[in-house]
Amino acid sequence: MKVSAGLCPEITEATFEAEVLQASTPVLVDFWAEWCGPCKLVAMTMEALQKEYGDKLKVVKVECDPNPALVEKYGVYGLPTFIIFKDGEMVPGSQKEGAIGKAKLIKYLEQYGVTN
Repeated sequence: MKVSAGLCPEITEATFEAEVLQASTPVLVDFWAEWCGPCKLVAMTMEALQKEYGDKLKVVKVECDPNPALVEKYGVYGLPTFIIFKDGEMVPGSQKEGAIGKAKLIKYLEQYGVTN
């Protein structure tokens, strides 16, 4: 089963800089893999967050297997991994591994200054 990107676009190594680092709003990057069950569980939550936050937050997905340079650069070891980027930089301490529910994701975003 392919996880549909829907509202959350798929980003690649080729588009990462333009879509994430040059974004004018905070970006939540969801690093995932096709074979990862927990990644599929959070896919609908990512869509819901994008709908709820609208233009205050950009939610994107990076499939790990075809993008090894991003996985290495950002030290993605477990899946799913979430990282918040603001003003072209990874927000220090914002890397979070493991599937979490919507309420905890909202608290995680608030912890790093992303509010709805």
